[in-house]
Amino acid sequence: MRPRLLVSLSGIGRATLAECTAFAAALDRRGLPLSLLLTPKPNSERPTRDSPVLDWIRAREQAGDALVLHGFDHVAQPSGAWLPLPRLAPAASWAGGRIWRRAEFADLPAHEAGLRLLAATAVLDRLELRTKCFAPPSWLASAGTVVALRRRGFEVCADAAGVHDLRTGVLHRGRVHQVGRGELWVRAALRGGRRGGLVRIAVDAAELSRPQPARAVLGAISGALALGALGGTYADLGLGRIAERRGLNAG
Repeated sequence: MRPRLLVSLSGIGRATLAECTAFAAALDRRGLPLSLLLTPKPNSERPTRDSPVLDWIRAREQAGDALVLHGFDHVAQPSGAWLPLPRLAPAASWAGGRIWRRAEFADLPAHEAGLRLLAATAVLDRLELRTKCFAPPSWLASAGTVVALRRRGFEVCADAAGVHDLRTGVLHRGRVHQVGRGELWVRAALRGGRRGGLVRIAVDAAELSRPQPARAVLGAISGALALGALGGTYADLGLGRIAERRGLNAG
């Protein structure tokens, strides 16, 4: 079985638009689509209807990329686990100690997750954007979040361990690999590909301004293509189809 390759891009914004554009062009030359992770933050960082960022996202969607909702505002949530101050990294002070904070959707019950999803999709609606795919911040989603996603009509939830088809309950197993340094990261990212499995590479646009991470990402992608990987998006995987797109080849 041929491996499947999913490449996602987060941190899309005005400050990183040049890096995003260059990276997308590099993938276009390889015949690969992108999954675009967008966070509809409720502040001035959010794209507006006439922003260059939004224009770029729409153009990429028309070219075959897929939009993925990436949380709402990425504000960490308290988990309820209290630890003494000396044992914990920066968090919220509370009664002489600190309360551990988790990624936005990591611990939420279904009701709270549903409220955040409602707010996030309302922002997307105002921007005239639509998606049925979700990737939580830090790739961590609680069981309540999965319930809320189904209730809101989402079809895909991509977490750290794999990609969930929310309609059928099927889990496509494959760890997400975020940009690291050197050959060890590249080998880890390609391990699933050698078994004919799922290769998931997650890229933060802010990392693309540095030569070493940018080279590592393209090296891992080239390695997956050399293994015969079929490229696709998270939307494709949710629909049960990873097909050859835009002239995918091993170059």
